[in-house]
Amino acid sequence: EILPTNQKYNYPLVIFEGLMVGVITGFVGAGGGFLIIPALVGLLKTPMKKAIGTSLLIIAINSAFGFLASYEHFDEINWTFLMIISGLAILGIIIGARLSKNIDGKKLKPAFGWFVLIMGIFVIIKEMFL
Repeated sequence: EILPTNQKYNYPLVIFEGLMVGVITGFVGAGGGFLIIPALVGLLKTPMKKAIGTSLLIIAINSAFGFLASYEHFDEINWTFLMIISGLAILGIIIGARLSKNIDGKKLKPAFGWFVLIMGIFVIIKEMFL
């Protein structure tokens, strides 16, 4: 189960948070994957590992819809490159799933926070100087 069943939710706040994540994602073109995790953990009290899995599922669904929506450009796709990247991503998912069994979910929260902070700094530096 993704969400705890015995928990009460503030659904207007959940809806507002979902809309804000969608607006920010649509506005800047990125961010839904890592913005949804704090929303799930902070608002819905979802365990970190389940929040990460849910976020990955959302990214996969969004990516599939985006890919299928651009069907008129399928003849321009480098299918070999796409299959190599997809295969490596699937391999990474399998490795990550196995590694996650050995990592405490409570340790993932600060690691995720540091990752987001470092990536944010990297993006700012890249945009300012590169």
